[in-house]
Amino acid sequence: MQTNAIYASETDLLNMALFGTTAAAWRSANPTAEGNIRDHATLEQLVVLSNLEGINAMLIHQGLPAPQRLAQLNAMAITQLRSLLNAPSLKQLSGAQKQVDSSAKKAKGGTGRQ
Repeated sequence: MQTNAIYASETDLLNMALFGTTAAAWRSANPTAEGNIRDHATLEQLVVLSNLEGINAMLIHQGLPAPQRLAQLNAMAITQLRSLLNAPSLKQLSGAQKQVDSSAKKAKGGTGRQ
C-alpha cells in the first residue's frame, strides 16, 4: 500500500508542477468532465509531462526533497512549454493537423468546423 501512496504523491507533485493543481482538486473543479486532468492536456503539456517524469526520477535519485523538486520541475515546465508553444515548426504542424482533421470530417459527411 505504501507504494501506491508514494506513486499518488509523485503524480500530484508532477500535476502541481505542470498544471498547478492536483488530480483531486481538478476533479472537484470539473465534476462533469470525463476522464482525468491528463486526458484534457494538450499535446505540448503531455510532452512536457513525459520530460518531467524523467527529470523527477533523476531528482529523487539525487535525494532532493519534494518542495525543492516541485520548484525545479515547475520552472522546467514553464520553460519547456514556452519553448514548445513558440516553436514555428510546431505551429505549422498544428495547422496541418487541423487541415487533416477538417478534411476527414468532410469526408465523413461532417461540416469540418470545430
